[in-house]
Amino acid sequence: MDKTPTEPLLRPVFSAEQIAAQVRRIAGELTADYAGRELHLLVVLKGGFIFAADLVRHLDLPVTMDFIRIASYQGTHSSGTVNLALPHETDLRDKELLIVEDILDSGLSLDYLMKSLAMQQPRSLKTCVLVAKQPPRTVSSEPDYCGFSWDGGFLVGYGLDNDEQLRNLPAIYELV
Repeated sequence: MDKTPTEPLLRPVFSAEQIAAQVRRIAGELTADYAGRELHLLVVLKGGFIFAADLVRHLDLPVTMDFIRIASYQGTHSSGTVNLALPHETDLRDKELLIVEDILDSGLSLDYLMKSLAMQQPRSLKTCVLVAKQPPRTVSSEPDYCGFSWDGGFLVGYGLDNDEQLRNLPAIYELV
């Protein structure tokens, strides 16, 4: 009897072309909103790296970047707590700061980051997510810039993962 691992069932949600169009749209909005200023991106690892890499290539303004790693998921469910695994390295005082995140789900991670980063006195502090799951959220927060709204199940691909797997898919799929 052959015991092969079962492959996850994936339902296409957002194509690579749809993602690229949203990345260009958001970059255009950011370029207009921050015209004449330098924007500092704080990218949330690991999921936000692909989105941030594509986004930064479309920005037509001076940009600096830093990375932070937080964790609040175990498998396909939020653990309810946020853990800072890799802090950022930059002095954020007086910077135009944009948090770049792959997905806004419960809101716990983003709320934690916003409160923590506000104490560092950036000039401005805004959020940018590729996908915002529809409420109910544990914490009431809406992103300033958003690619897609989603009211379905667990998503993977384009940086989004399930236990560190499936980030490398070029599109976004629902895990079914």
